[in-house]
Amino acid sequence: MKIAVYGASGMVGSRVAAEAISRGHEVTGVTRTGGELPAGVRAVRASANDVAAAKELAADADALVAAIGPSRSGAAHQEYLDAIDALVTAVSGTATRLIVVGGAGSLVVDGNRVVDAPDFPAAYKNESLTVSQALDNLRATGDEVNWTMLSPALTIAPGERTGTFRLGQDEPIGEHISAEDYAVALVDELEKPAHNRRRFTLGY
Repeated sequence: MKIAVYGASGMVGSRVAAEAISRGHEVTGVTRTGGELPAGVRAVRASANDVAAAKELAADADALVAAIGPSRSGAAHQEYLDAIDALVTAVSGTATRLIVVGGAGSLVVDGNRVVDAPDFPAAYKNESLTVSQALDNLRATGDEVNWTMLSPALTIAPGERTGTFRLGQDEPIGEHISAEDYAVALVDELEKPAHNRRRFTLGY
């Protein structure tokens, strides 16, 4: 399988790229700054906001993975949403899948989004609202866009690759997930699609 990973030098993107490489897939790592990539990953410098570059990558890939995020300050709110829209445009009407790395804030507890809870950490609120908007935008697309968003557990951090976790849909599953196991679940979804045009989540 050919996979293009945007944000392949970041915490999640680098682990997704490495996991895919370890399973024998052909991976292109797309970064804006030319950051260090896992061994075996082909490097491309481009912005996710560049529709022309995204279309070129999508034409030669089975999937685009958007392992990118908005600024925590909220200053890049529209830039991030525009980037996701650009990737949507790139895969629209093609067989190429779009997998978006989501956040826990858009998960739902008792009918309410996690990000809307009064005790939700203020430091993460702006970015969580932005990613939640991106999910709403994805859900509003038509059948010509084969997208999936994977939201992590309430916390995600570098850790151990166990290969053992639970999957859910819109409600949080557990308190934590390692970035390594998140990558396992994402590549599992690429290899055996089970959540087309849906969001799902995972945790321990």
